[in-house]
Amino acid sequence: MKKQVIIGLLLVCLLSVTAIPASQAFSLGDVLKVGGIGILIDKFSSPLNDFINKLTFKHNAGTEFATKVVPIISVGNHGYIGAAQITGSQELVDRTKAVMQVEGNFNGNQFRVKALIPGDSTNPTKFSRVQGVGVSAIIDIKI
Repeated sequence: MKKQVIIGLLLVCLLSVTAIPASQAFSLGDVLKVGGIGILIDKFSSPLNDFINKLTFKHNAGTEFATKVVPIISVGNHGYIGAAQITGSQELVDRTKAVMQVEGNFNGNQFRVKALIPGDSTNPTKFSRVQGVGVSAIIDIKI
C-alpha cells in the first residue's frame, strides 16, 4: 500500500510540472509543493464545493447552476497552483478541468490584473476557454 501511495505521489508530482512554465527554473521542493497541493485539491474538491454552496446560500447568494472545485494554474513570472469553484450548466462544468490565471500590469504598475479563465485542460499549453462557465469562489490553501 505504501509503495502505491509513493508511486502515486511521484506520478502526480511529475505530471504537475506542466503547471510551472518551462522558462522558469524550479526545484524538487517546488514540484513536491505543486503535487501535494494538487492532491489536496483533488481530495477535498467535493467537500470544499459543498461548503462553498452552503456558505453562499446562507448569505442569500447561492446559485441554481452546477458547481465544481477545480485547480487554478497561474502563468506569469512564477508558477503557482490553487483552487477555484466554477459555476455554469452541468455540461460545461463537467467539461471544465482547471482555471488558468493570467497576470499582468496595467497603467505602469498602478494596477495588477489577474484574469481567471475556465478551461478544458490542466495543461497551460493545451488550454481552451470554456465559454459559459464563471468563477464563483477562490480557495486559498495554507502551505
